[in-house]
Amino acid sequence: MPVNHYENFPVASVLLPTRLRKPVELIYRFARAADDFADEGELPDRERLALLASFSDELRMIERGEPSRVALFRELAPMIKAHGLPLNLFHDLLSAFAQDVTRKRYADYTEVLDYCRRSANPVGRLLLVLYGAATPQNLGWSDNVCSSLQIINFLQDIAVDDAKGRIYMPQDELARFRVSEAQIAARDTSGAWRDFMTFQVNRARRMLWDGAPLGRALKGRSGLEMRMIIAGGDRILAKILAADCDVFHRRPVLRSHDWALMLARTFKIR
Repeated sequence: MPVNHYENFPVASVLLPTRLRKPVELIYRFARAADDFADEGELPDRERLALLASFSDELRMIERGEPSRVALFRELAPMIKAHGLPLNLFHDLLSAFAQDVTRKRYADYTEVLDYCRRSANPVGRLLLVLYGAATPQNLGWSDNVCSSLQIINFLQDIAVDDAKGRIYMPQDELARFRVSEAQIAARDTSGAWRDFMTFQVNRARRMLWDGAPLGRALKGRSGLEMRMIIAGGDRILAKILAADCDVFHRRPVLRSHDWALMLARTFKIR
C-alpha cells in the first residue's frame, strides 16, 4: 500500500468512530473523483478542466442552497451543512487538481508547499472539523502532517509522475544537486542522486514529526488513526533510505508486515 495522494487519510476505517465513517467516506469520494478527472484516462486537458469546473459549480450550488444535479453532491450537501464544513477547503482541492492539468514543474520548495496547501492540507482540516478539534494549534500540526505526506507521495512516485510529464521536485534543488530531468527519465541513481533524495527525506521527516503531536492531541480512535498515519509516512521514508534511495526500481510501499511495526511505533509518538 502506498502513502497515496488521498489514501493517506482514513476511509471508513475500523479505527474511526462510527458516526464519522460516512462523512469521511464522502470527503474521500469527492477527492478521489476530482483527482481522477485530473489524472485518469486519455481526456484532453480542456475536458479535464471542464469536469473540475463542474464540481466547482456544484459546490457553489450548495453554497446557494440549490438542489444538486449529481448524486455525490446530493449526499455531500446535508453532510457539509450538518458538520459546518468550510466549502473553501473543497474549492482548494479542486484548484490543486486543476493545477495538475496545467502545471508540470515547480521552481522551488515554496511553490511545492503552496501546492500541498491546496492538495493535501484541506483533507486534514476537514477531518479536524468533523472531529470537533479544529483549533489553531491542531490545524498547524495537521498542515505539517498532510504536507509531509504529500511530499512523501512525490518521493515514492517520482518515476510515476515523470511518466505523466510532471516533476514535483523543486527545480532549484535539482540544479543544486546536479540532478537532471534526463537522469530521472533514465531512472539513473548515479552522481548526487542519493544526496538529493536523502535531503528530501530528512526534510519531509522533520515536517512529519513537527506535526506528530496531533496524534496525542486527538483522543480515542481518531488519535490512534492519526498516529498510524504518521507512523506509515515515517515507514515509507525509512524504506526509501533502506533502498539506497532507488525509488525507480524499489518503489517503497507498505506491506502486511509493516502494520505491526507501525502500530508499535504509535506508542512512541508524543
